[in-house]
Amino acid sequence: MFNRGIAIVLILAGALVLPGAVLAQQATQQSPQAQPSSGPAVSDKDIRMLREDIRSQRKQIVAANMQLTDAEATKFWPVYDAYMLEVQKNADVRVGLIKEYAQTYDTMTDAQALSLVKRWGATDQAFTNTRVNWMPKFEAALPGKKAALFYQIDRRLSQLIDLQMMSLIPLIGQ
Repeated sequence: MFNRGIAIVLILAGALVLPGAVLAQQATQQSPQAQPSSGPAVSDKDIRMLREDIRSQRKQIVAANMQLTDAEATKFWPVYDAYMLEVQKNADVRVGLIKEYAQTYDTMTDAQALSLVKRWGATDQAFTNTRVNWMPKFEAALPGKKAALFYQIDRRLSQLIDLQMMSLIPLIGQ
């Protein structure tokens, strides 16, 4: 059953990062003197809607793979929803960094490049800190094996999304 979930998340991860990829591609196709691309513009509303879809699908994948009892579900889902709100804050920062990268791709200075890399690293650390800080809450809501299963699912979903996102963002040019 998880293999079907992986396929779904790969498709959704593409949808999540499509706005960042489109922004980055538009940046690479334009020189500082170039006219704006006639390609489709991606609005903040479009990004927000895609991210909401990802969150919904992610929750469905977790639900399909956790096989919670009614009593476990009653405890787990409020913790999960609160956790995802915190994860979302980290994701908001990451989306901002992707937008900044796309906007400065052709004109980026060495200092800007290093700043972006350092802030991206801080965002990665924030994601890790969030996961670690929430572990006791999930452990209080679930038996040990199910809490561990959630950690595995959550981490795999995050890694799949990260991998897909990184594969669509062009490397800094020389």
